[in-house]
Amino acid sequence: MAETIQQWLRERSADDGVAIRHGERSWTWPEHLAEAEAEAAALLSLAAPERRLHVGTLLGNTPPMLRSMAAAALGGYVLAGINTTRRGAGLVADVRRSECQVLLTDAEHLPLLQGLDLDGVRVVEVDSPAYDAMLAAATVTPTDFRTVEAMDTFMMIFTSGTSGDPKAVQVSHLTVLFSGVHLVQRYAITPDDVCYLSMPLFHSNAVVAGWAVAVGSGATMVPARFSASRFLADVRRYGVTYMNYVGKPLAYVLATPEQLDDADNTLRVAFGNEAGDQDIDEFSRRFGCEVWDGFGSTELAIIITREPGTPRGSIGKAYPDVAIYNSETVTECAVAELDEHGVLLNPDEAIGELVNTQGAGFFQGYYNDEGANADRMRHGMYWSGDLAYRDADGWVYLAGRTADWMRVDGENLAAAPIERVLQRLPQLSRVAVYAVPDERVGDQVMAAIVLRDGQQVTPAEFEAFLAEQPDLSPKAWPRYVRFEADLPSTATNKVLKRELIAEGVTAHGTLWARAERGRSYGTPTPRTTPV
Repeated sequence: MAETIQQWLRERSADDGVAIRHGERSWTWPEHLAEAEAEAAALLSLAAPERRLHVGTLLGNTPPMLRSMAAAALGGYVLAGINTTRRGAGLVADVRRSECQVLLTDAEHLPLLQGLDLDGVRVVEVDSPAYDAMLAAATVTPTDFRTVEAMDTFMMIFTSGTSGDPKAVQVSHLTVLFSGVHLVQRYAITPDDVCYLSMPLFHSNAVVAGWAVAVGSGATMVPARFSASRFLADVRRYGVTYMNYVGKPLAYVLATPEQLDDADNTLRVAFGNEAGDQDIDEFSRRFGCEVWDGFGSTELAIIITREPGTPRGSIGKAYPDVAIYNSETVTECAVAELDEHGVLLNPDEAIGELVNTQGAGFFQGYYNDEGANADRMRHGMYWSGDLAYRDADGWVYLAGRTADWMRVDGENLAAAPIERVLQRLPQLSRVAVYAVPDERVGDQVMAAIVLRDGQQVTPAEFEAFLAEQPDLSPKAWPRYVRFEADLPSTATNKVLKRELIAEGVTAHGTLWARAERGRSYGTPTPRTTPV
C-alpha cells in the first residue's frame, strides 16, 4: 500500500480516466501527470543544490495549481500554499517564512506582488508563453526525482489566521494520504466519481478532504472558485458527486432562492466542517445528498469523529488520546452537567481546552516559528486553542476558541453554545458571537447576524425567539445585536471575529441594544453604549 502522495500519483499514471475538467477542457491522468513531471523537472533545474527546494504558489483553484501540487509530490520538494487574500507585508512575511526559492503565480495574482521586496525569490508566471516554453524544453527523468518518505513534508499550509498571524504548518505526505484513504473508504469513492474542489487549494481542507480524495481514488477533479449562485449549475454541468467545504459555504448556498428541482442533481456527499446543525439538515434535504460535518484543523493533532447517534450540537467522540484540560491547573476538566434542556450547569469546571495528551499526533510543527511551537506543545501535550466540554456519554461540544471566553456579570460564558442557539432562528443565515467590554467590568455579549436573502426580523420576534429557547441562559442573551449584509471572513469562510471586536458596539447596518437587565431590544442610546 502507498505511504506517500508520490507513490499514489505514480499509481495514477496508468489510469485512463479523466483527472481534471475545467471549462471546456479535460486532462486524463497520464496527461496531467506528464505536465506535472515536466514542471517538477523545470523547477528543480532552478533550485539551489545545497538545500531542499521550496516552491510557493500564489494561484487560485485552477489546473496550474493542481499541476503544481502534483509536481511537488512527484518531484520530492515542498510546496508552500500562499494565501491569495494576503496583501503587502503579510504576503511578504508568508513567502519569506516558508523560505520559497520560487514563487509561481499568474496574470490574475501577479499585480499583488508589485512593489514588494521578496528578497531574491524568483517569480514565475505560469500562464506566460515563456513558462510554456520552459516546460516544453524540460528534460523529464523521473528516476532523478527525490524519493520521499511518509513523514517528509509535502506542503506548508498556513493557518487561517482568525486569532493572529497565520502560521506555516508542515503537512506530511502521510497526513494527506491518511485523510484521503479514510474518506475514499468511508464514501466508496471510485474513478467514476467527480470531486468539486471549490475551497481554496492553499488550505488544508481542500488538500486533505478534496484533492487527496481524488488522488486516492482516481476520481475526476473540478477546480473552481466558490460561488453560491453558480454552485448547483456547476454540479449539474460536471456531474459532481462529492464536494468538500469549510466554514460557511452551506449557509451561503442555502441563502440563494430555493427551486423546486434543486434535488435533481448528481451530488451524493458533502463532507466538511464548521456547518451548523440547521444548515446540515437543510442542505441535505434541499439537494438530496448526505452531509457529514466533522472536526479538524490544519495541524491534525486532535481527532474527533461523528458517528451514528451524535446528538445535535455535538461534534462527535474523541480519539482515546484526546482530552479536555484546564490550561491553568493542567488537569482534566470535569464531566459536563446538563439539565433536561441541555443547559450546561458547570461551565467553569467543564469547559477547557482540547489537548492531545500523548503529544503532537500528526502535527509536524510550524515552520520557522519556535515560539508558536512551544505554545502548542506544553507539558508534553498538544494544546489546540479550541474550547470544549464533554458529557457523561463522551460526546464533545465545542465552546469556541480560547479567545471566545466571556465574563458576563460574574459568570463565564462561551461563544459557540450561544451561536448554536441563535442558528435556530429561521431567518438567520450566519452569526458570530463575541465579547465587547462592559461599561464597568467584564464583558457583554454581542451578536453579528446576517439574515437570509429577503428575510426580516423585528425586535419583538427576536425577543420571543430568545425566550422560547430553553437552553439559553438569561445572561447569554446578546446585549447588542448588529445586522449586516455580510461578515468579515478569511478565504476559508471563517469569520474574523477580531475585526468585529475592534469595531466595538457599531454596525454598518442595523444596531440593536437592550437594557442591562431588560429583555426588549431597540436602538441604543449613549447611556447604554459602552465606551
